Amino acid sequence: MKKIILLLMVLFSSVIYAQENVKIALTPPMGWNSWNKFGCDVDENMIKEMADAMVNSGMKDAGYEYIVIDDCWQVSRDSLGNIIADTERFPSGIKALADYVHSKGLKFGIYSDAGMKTCQGRPGSRGYEYQDARTYAGWGVDYLKYDWCNHSTQNAKASYSLMKNAIVKSGRPIVFSICEWGTNKPWLWGKEAGGNLWRTTGDILNCWDCTTDWGGMGWIKILDLQNGLESYAGPGHWNDPDMLEVGNGGLNDTECIAHFSLWCMLAAPLMAGNDLRDMSESITEILTNKEVIAIDQDVLGKQGYKIRDDGDFEVWYKPMESENIAICFLNRSTNAKEINIDWNSLDIKNNYKIRDLWKKKDVGTTNEKFSGTIEPHGVILLKLTN
Repeated sequence: MKKIILLLMVLFSSVIYAQENVKIALTPPMGWNSWNKFGCDVDENMIKEMADAMVNSGMKDAGYEYIVIDDCWQVSRDSLGNIIADTERFPSGIKALADYVHSKGLKFGIYSDAGMKTCQGRPGSRGYEYQDARTYAGWGVDYLKYDWCNHSTQNAKASYSLMKNAIVKSGRPIVFSICEWGTNKPWLWGKEAGGNLWRTTGDILNCWDCTTDWGGMGWIKILDLQNGLESYAGPGHWNDPDMLEVGNGGLNDTECIAHFSLWCMLAAPLMAGNDLRDMSESITEILTNKEVIAIDQDVLGKQGYKIRDDGDFEVWYKPMESENIAICFLNRSTNAKEINIDWNSLDIKNNYKIRDLWKKKDVGTTNEKFSGTIEPHGVILLKLTN
């Protein structure tokens, strides 16, 4: 009898996980995170200003909704083990800040870590998973980024499953972002562990193709590691190639367009990482291009993949609802590239209408060859419709 009860409890828990993942993040989450631009330099006034800017810039209208504080908001625990925010930087408290974000029609996210300490040495959630989840729910948290620093000998799947179960028990639907850097191949178990998204690589850097000895890399190198992971992504559970570096100065506008385009082709979470209060017109236009965002947010939920690799020239393909298709031509070289594409060579035989999503105009049909010039480190992004 006890075995039957235990089995029913396990099955019920699995049903809860499945229900949670179906309810939220049916398309890749869109929002903003503090880390890429500000690191530990976070405070409540800046976060409020980011929420204001997300609304005023048109980003909210374009689909962005999460304002997420990354590491360094927390400083200690009280005598009962409750997590304490930095009262100098967040004098009104986290709940008041979440309420402000919610008042703008946005959602609020926060950061913690599966280890004893976060990556910046602040209190982690190991041993406090249920207590922290209850606290976050009480504050009105809608999104949890859960890191993997200082994890000792913990089992990754078990650690993330534990926090997911704590989130479920809290009673609040919270998007669960597994930030495990791809070390233990979370695409193999992230969905089962209750993740709505999981990092597939080390941290993104503000550059085209640079690397560091600790594992950070430019976005084009991260892109190379995404091909082959497409079968693990879908509504409610997404591969996460990390946050966007659009607008942080390390990429020119052409490279920003390419970066944003490929993240949309990957059905990646679109988490801006720049200063939303101080964006150029061109960066604002990149981040709010609704036709490009629609590729990312397509309800079919398919991740794009590479179908042609000629070295410096690549073709990426993304199936979409209603049998539509997104095609991205990527020029990795430092010279402009002329292309003349026979659609049959890409196994596209139906007659589709072609729309250039950055020029925002129709450019013919697939009954004819497609010609164009791709700028160095640039893309041409097309949508093919029946």
